[in-house]
Amino acid sequence: MDLAFKEQIRSWALALGFDAIGFARTAPSVHGDHLQQWLLEGRHGDMEWMARNAERRKTVLELMPGARSIIVAGLNYNPARPAGGNGGLVARYARFDDYHRVMEKKLGELAQFLRETSGNTAESRWYVDTGPVLERELAQRAGLGWQGKSTVLISPAFGTWLLLGEMLTSLDFPPDEPARDHCGSCTRCMDACPTQAITGEYELDARRCIAYLTIELKGAIPEEFRRAIGDRVFGCDDCLAVCPWNRFARKAGAFKQHQRTDLARLDLTEVMGMDDDAFVKKFAHTPIKRLGLRRLKRNAAVVLGNLGDVSSLDVLRKVVESGDELVAEHARWAMGEIDRKSQARDEP
Repeated sequence: MDLAFKEQIRSWALALGFDAIGFARTAPSVHGDHLQQWLLEGRHGDMEWMARNAERRKTVLELMPGARSIIVAGLNYNPARPAGGNGGLVARYARFDDYHRVMEKKLGELAQFLRETSGNTAESRWYVDTGPVLERELAQRAGLGWQGKSTVLISPAFGTWLLLGEMLTSLDFPPDEPARDHCGSCTRCMDACPTQAITGEYELDARRCIAYLTIELKGAIPEEFRRAIGDRVFGCDDCLAVCPWNRFARKAGAFKQHQRTDLARLDLTEVMGMDDDAFVKKFAHTPIKRLGLRRLKRNAAVVLGNLGDVSSLDVLRKVVESGDELVAEHARWAMGEIDRKSQARDEP
């Protein structure tokens, strides 16, 4: 395919509402061995799906043997203002409708455009966190940004606030220039991590990461990390937010219409009193729905303990009596934290 057709595809993708589009070859991953070692050391924690598909992640041709190019799409989720007020803080990406649904629809429309403009010869397969691909490496190869020291993607135009989707296609597009690393000597992301999950430059131990602990972890949150969670009830943006490249980051474009201002901070008392129906009603079609009510209450209990408000004791006692031991154990811990903080305040 020539450059003119490639730019036509890029223009169409941007018109669909994507904020960044890049093209890359289907070459094997250069990080395959590093991924294997990371998995052998168990740093993926409960994310067993990463280990199951480790070999397939090393080359996209395992997913689509006839693929000739990869189109990487970025969706900017940088909100206009920080989350003020009280309650449990929600990571920025989850203050919108579920981006999987939004991006998959747009990628499907892009695939249809490829078919129509290629005389119905183009075959495509696309993923939004649903396939075994090393998406940040692909984004770097497609010129969207580079993988920073925190391991997140950093874009010169959008900072750390890009959601990614990938399309494998049988069409052969000229690749874009890969992005170069511009982190330099900066270590702000490493210094900002509340749990020291960034164990070295470009090294992440997911088992220590608050995003992992509050979203991916299925069981009890280790006590050593509970105080560091602070008021974060779903995810963590600390390493992303401190990146200096965010000074140049544009605010969300088309994705802004999917923003849910009621999700920036959650009323923790409301969460603790929810039943399944109330949970689904509030969080349907959002990333929080995937977590489930049980683990959201687990997280909310930890945050209530960290906030230390004695008015939370009644709702925590009710949770202890509810019979769900996972939530009850975290509620008992929270009650102990509130009592400890209350005694400290009363000391002369």
